[in-house]
Amino acid sequence: MVSYNSPSQIHLLVITILVIITTLLTPITTNISSLPWSILSNDNFAGKLTTASSSVESASTDFGHITRVFPSAVLNPSSVQDITDLIKLSFDSQSSFPLAARGHGHCHRGQAAAKDGVVVNMRSMVNRDRGIKVSRTGLYVDVDSAWLWIEVLNKTLELGLTPVSWTDYLYLTVGGTLSNGGISGQTFRYGPQISNVLEMDVITGKGEIATCSKDMNSDLFYAALGGLGQFGIITRARIKLELAPKRAKWLRFLYTDFSKFTRDQERLISETDGLHFLEGSVMLDHGSPDNWRSTYYPPSDHMRIASMVKQHGVIYCLEVVKYCDETSQHSVDEEMEELSDSLNYVRGFMYEKDATYMDFLNRVRTGELKLKSKGQWDVPHPWLNLFVPKSQISKFDYGVLKGIILRNNITTGPLLVYPMNRKKWDDRMSTAIPEEDVFYAVGFLRSASFDNWEDYEKENMQVLKFCEDANMGVIQYLPYYSSQEGWVGHFGPRWNVFVERKYRYDPKMILSPGQNIFQ
Repeated sequence: MVSYNSPSQIHLLVITILVIITTLLTPITTNISSLPWSILSNDNFAGKLTTASSSVESASTDFGHITRVFPSAVLNPSSVQDITDLIKLSFDSQSSFPLAARGHGHCHRGQAAAKDGVVVNMRSMVNRDRGIKVSRTGLYVDVDSAWLWIEVLNKTLELGLTPVSWTDYLYLTVGGTLSNGGISGQTFRYGPQISNVLEMDVITGKGEIATCSKDMNSDLFYAALGGLGQFGIITRARIKLELAPKRAKWLRFLYTDFSKFTRDQERLISETDGLHFLEGSVMLDHGSPDNWRSTYYPPSDHMRIASMVKQHGVIYCLEVVKYCDETSQHSVDEEMEELSDSLNYVRGFMYEKDATYMDFLNRVRTGELKLKSKGQWDVPHPWLNLFVPKSQISKFDYGVLKGIILRNNITTGPLLVYPMNRKKWDDRMSTAIPEEDVFYAVGFLRSASFDNWEDYEKENMQVLKFCEDANMGVIQYLPYYSSQEGWVGHFGPRWNVFVERKYRYDPKMILSPGQNIFQ
């Protein structure tokens, strides 16, 4: 039997019970009348288009657990043609209805929602017998966009091949990350995932399906990559592959000096044939050691690390990886030893791990399962992701990390700070990035509770206001704005191109209304 010994535990239990009761007693209402009768009565969608409360409820929320936006219906397509037919029906209708493609639901502010419209459940098209075709001679994989990256990895590894650019978390759909960018510690070397696409199939907002690449329908190709779902629904992507390594030499170094931390990172990403992965993160003096992912360090060192965090308030971790196999492992060991000697970390705080390639790429899964077992996964995630120009990162550290974040003393969850090279991106694609040659990805990957997530939202606003007031040129990644004015500022001089593409490919503003870009 579970015992509740403190007033806070009893208070939390009462709140939880009230939330459950309220949810059970509140009927789910959908505005079915907003959909034309031609959809509901269309035999092509029989058994696929549903207004069942369970489906609508599931589609109304996402990983963020911050917004709740109800569609009128959910389409569970069995083929690309089902999606094409639905978009065409909306486009041809006098009263068009909105649609949004939903993959694994990992949005955090309702970006895949379609108020009073139709959410397309892309995962319903996954067929275990097809959907991932690997070409060993061409070194690419053709993937239906509904597949998860972990599924792509498993399939390509069977043939000794692998994509090269990843996200930290692999349980995301291919179409979802390609609609945003897809970044991680490999980005400095290989570029984001959108820079590693050779070809795509895209259904536009007119219900037209087109195969596109750099040489064919190139404007649509560049528009859809990082296009936030505004110009079409990606249904297939051809991804570059390389020979897969066997193992990952994985080192972590702790720093107390931010300038040394960033200087080492910037030097390492400038080396053309060096590391395969580089990420930085921040450790804060905020309660439990779990806040700085204590499982990454031997238990015997937890007290030493906690003491250093306590002393400095903020310390930094540099995480680097070089891949190898049986024949290169010895030389890689020597290279990493030489690299270690060249870094300016706090001596005595270097940690080494040898992992399989799969275990390294899928490292976040362990944390996910741990949080799920504790009931701490399906909670609000008021995330904030930023691109900060290199010239402003020291000011960001002083004003935000050592200022707002340390002062508020509420941030929990990973806090990432790592650089990438602009030359690995393509300005023809839709993702907005800073103009400087090097810029930093900063990720506040917070987990909150249902009764305090608004405190994190206030902190997010404080961070954004600080950056705006200091004229730092910071750009949101996985962006969200409450008004079109915010989006105009987000895209800056590229806003007009974004608008022109919208009118070209989705003139009735049917697709992805949850992004809140076009009213």
